[in-house]
Amino acid sequence: MERFLGLLGEDGPDPEVVETAVRAARARSPLVAALPEDEVRRHVRALVEAALAALAAGDPGLTDLRAAEALGAARARQGVPVAALLDGFQAGRSLLVRTVVDRGRARGIPADELLEAVTRIDAIATGLEHRMVHAHRIAELELAGTARDIQVQRLRGLLHGELAEGGPRRVVVTGVSDPAAARRLEPVLAGPSGLAGMVDGRLAALVAAPPAVPGLSGVVSPLVPPERIPAMYRLCARALRPDEPALRPLAELALPTALAAEPELGELLAGELLAGLDPADPFHRALAGTALAYLDHACRIDPAAAALHVHPNTVKYRLRRLQQLTGRSLDRLPVPQAAHCWWALRTFLSR
Repeated sequence: MERFLGLLGEDGPDPEVVETAVRAARARSPLVAALPEDEVRRHVRALVEAALAALAAGDPGLTDLRAAEALGAARARQGVPVAALLDGFQAGRSLLVRTVVDRGRARGIPADELLEAVTRIDAIATGLEHRMVHAHRIAELELAGTARDIQVQRLRGLLHGELAEGGPRRVVVTGVSDPAAARRLEPVLAGPSGLAGMVDGRLAALVAAPPAVPGLSGVVSPLVPPERIPAMYRLCARALRPDEPALRPLAELALPTALAAEPELGELLAGELLAGLDPADPFHRALAGTALAYLDHACRIDPAAAALHVHPNTVKYRLRRLQQLTGRSLDRLPVPQAAHCWWALRTFLSR
């Protein structure tokens, strides 16, 4: 069985396997995709480690089961339903089986031995899945019936459109995904009359006034009537940038949120407008970053230079070099063309 362990990683989980499993889980389950990617990666790595240990031992042991139990309990506290949890788990499970088969064939391992390995992996995954679901249900039962859980269920119903009550409120979706941190922040975020709790893996709230919580990343909507709350919640969740250390008004994030929904158009623009630039070239990336800062600061040299911590002459030089390489100037562009260039630059720099 040792050579099957090598198919998934020699000294621990193969990073490529982990990253592919993370992408598979996030693609299969929107609620898993809503969680921070590092959080998903941490649990995927733990489960792959558990599977490798079980393969080596021949059967899931106590440590392996604890990894699955920790995942199930964490997702329950984050407000992720068990169905969404299973979607993500099954996507990762399928990926592991496919990886073993593909790599085993490439190394010339006989089909009957591959079948034995796949059967073993399937049995181990089933054991981990059962413990994960059990821990999820136990955590749900612990939460159920408390005054806090009743409030969270009401909040979830309002955000998902299952309830419509009360007056106008603002929707807040934060970057907080840790249940313990969320529990500490709930009363601060909700204030005397709002609602706050973990919904779909994030700390969210309904409030009358924009909350003042220094250092809290998140998005806050304008004041809307109850029937518009679900739409605002979906937009806030899409607009969320967890790495930003402040609550941002939803309206300020309208353009990047809309553009992020059509990544292929961004790639098209980057390919056409920045064809002379190579995303692997550090100098070309510096040119693109300077151009983006120039557009972000209303095409003014000095503010762009200050934001980049360079001399204004450096900004002027880089803009000239960008024009030489792409054949495009950023000066006095009509609004649609300026927006296209801004979108193309952001896409280029994200590669």
